[in-house]
Amino acid sequence: MLDWDDLRFFLALARHGTLSAAARVLHVSQSTVGRRLNSLEATLAVRLLNRTPEGYVPTLAGEEVRRKAECLEAEALALERDVTGRDIRLRGLVRVTCAETLAAQILAPSFGELHARHPDIMIELIPNPRELSLAMREADIALRLRQPEQHDLVVRHIGDIAFGVYATHEYLRDRGALDFDDGCCGHRLITQLDDTQEMTPSTWITDMAARATVVLQTSSHEAAVLAAANGGGLACLARFRGDAEPRLTRLPVPTEPPSAEILLLVHKDNRDTPRIRVVLTHITDTIHALASILQPRDAAEEIGRERAG
Repeated sequence: MLDWDDLRFFLALARHGTLSAAARVLHVSQSTVGRRLNSLEATLAVRLLNRTPEGYVPTLAGEEVRRKAECLEAEALALERDVTGRDIRLRGLVRVTCAETLAAQILAPSFGELHARHPDIMIELIPNPRELSLAMREADIALRLRQPEQHDLVVRHIGDIAFGVYATHEYLRDRGALDFDDGCCGHRLITQLDDTQEMTPSTWITDMAARATVVLQTSSHEAAVLAAANGGGLACLARFRGDAEPRLTRLPVPTEPPSAEILLLVHKDNRDTPRIRVVLTHITDTIHALASILQPRDAAEEIGRERAG
């Protein structure tokens, strides 16, 4: 008899291409993913995925199974969202995904207060630069800094994050003052990878310091903070992190770095589920309470002038 769980494992492997990637999404071991694939292929008596140097690729039979399995998945998820939406209890699991720095520095410290009021709500906090699917219940709530590509979402702008350019005193002593007219020749840059959901506006800093040398790229904002704090170079960082790091100095620049909007996302079918609404309200209140840190007054005034213009 066909096992739906085997189909779920097959879909994850077909989508992500490797055992390790599928295992991360499913929160299981690689061997479990492989075992489930073997079970499904044995049940259907057909090979569904071919292993290639680029990863697992569906066979013709695998493509057919994938199409039908995705239809079943969509129906199951719709049913799950409908049932979840009718749950009036303030208890149960709520999955929240966001960038690493937001998770560690903003949300995680705030959840103690949430649990004091609602001890039966359990938070699963998922720091992930990848845009997890709210429709597929990979997460219930997302906090992002760019507009989502997913549909059927309710999106609210709940705050802004200001940025600045930072380096250590020792770095500036050794490398000299910044000359933006000369493109910061002779300086080193720490930037973030373009495909990340994390926070640093790397395009802005690389344009401003066009003659500087990029010595480190990272998908982690925290890694960029620590690299700069240990003299690794110039970095454009969220001010709530850069200002709080005693080894870093915020540097004057000809134009202020672009800010980032903080967007709160939830699937339209889940927004009225009581436990999810409680967490949405808590996150919104947390961001509002930290507004003066996330966007200091001088940065807020600069953004106001830009929007007025």
